[in-house]
Formats: sequence, structure tokens, C-alpha cells
Amino acid sequence: MTAAEASDRELILASSSLARRELLARAGLSFEVVPPSVDEGEVKRSLLAEGAGATQAAESLAELKARSVSHKRRAALVIGADQLLECEGQWFDKPADRAAALKQLESLSGKRHSLHTSICLVCDQERLWHHNVVVHLTMRPLTESFLESYLDAAGEGILATVGAYQLEGLGAQLFHKVEGDFFSVLGLPLLPLLEVLRAQGVLPR
Repeated sequence: MTAAEASDRELILASSSLARRELLARAGLSFEVVPPSVDEGEVKRSLLAEGAGATQAAESLAELKARSVSHKRRAALVIGADQLLECEGQWFDKPADRAAALKQLESLSGKRHSLHTSICLVCDQERLWHHNVVVHLTMRPLTESFLESYLDAAGEGILATVGAYQLEGLGAQLFHKVEGDFFSVLGLPLLPLLEVLRAQGVLPR
């Protein structure tokens, strides 16, 4: 099957993440973006109170996002995704502003943390597939002067990332070691997703 002959089945990304959108677009996918109607903060607080682990929470949020869009677009294949950063038992959210980003990076400096990324594919409210990935990242010790320069250069784009870094750009300078899938750090375990989309007939084999 050629790309032109691949299924014209409707594919939706249930995410407002620019990084995820760019990953799928660069991989050649044709899709629509529909932001999900999920109160992530409330869900995280509830899951944390219930004793959920970071991977379990990311998986639950990914599925909730996909289902919230699938409810309105039942014939479509809907991709939901979520990512949680965990360091020494603490969950981190996207920083609200530069001051929060600085505080978060200072907390991660010189430490090993984990990114728990989950992806889910839903159609007509039924979960067809899900996949979880954990990547471990070790930041080098960061001086205050370096962090200030980094935040100046990186700009507000880092506020859209859970770790206040963009590994594909200047964020690479923050790290000593990355253990795991690069695409998952950016927000999606892309290769497993492409494989399941080929199985669904969305992409050519």
C-alpha cells in the first residue's frame, strides 16, 4: 500500500501540546487536533490521594483525554497522551512562569528523575491500545548563573514542557545522561504508535 492508498480514516490528536503535534506532523501523519476537556490538575490530585503511581496516573490521564474527544467523534481514532515527571517521589507540573521554572530546575539539578509517558488509542469510547514508557534523565549540577542564562535564551516555550526543558534544543545542555526513548521525552512514544497505526490501516505498510 502506498501513502496515497492508506486509509482515510479520521485521526485525531487529543492534545494541545505543540511538541506532540510537531512530532506527528514531521512523521508524515494527517490528523486533526482537538484539545480534550479534562481537568488535569484535579485528576492528578485525586490519583495522588488514592496512592497511584506516576505511570498509572499518566495512563489514566491519557485515556481520559482520548475518551473526552472520542465521546464527540465516535468514528475517529483518537490519540490521547500524558507525561508525568517524578523526582524523589514528588510529581512536577508544567511551570506557571519563569520563577517556577527556575525553582523546578534548581530542584532537579544534579539529580536523576523519571519521565512517565503514556499513550492511548481510542475509538467509539473503546480503548484499542495503550503503551507506557519510563525514561530516566540525570541532570548535571547547574549553577544559578547558567540557569538564568538558559532561561533567558530558552524563552517562554519551556513553560509548555513538564520539565521546563526542551531536550531537542537548548535543554540538552542541562543533562549528563538520558536513559530511554528520545521521542518519549518529547511527549510521544512515536515508533510504537506508528506501528499500531499501520496495523489499523491508517499508515501504509
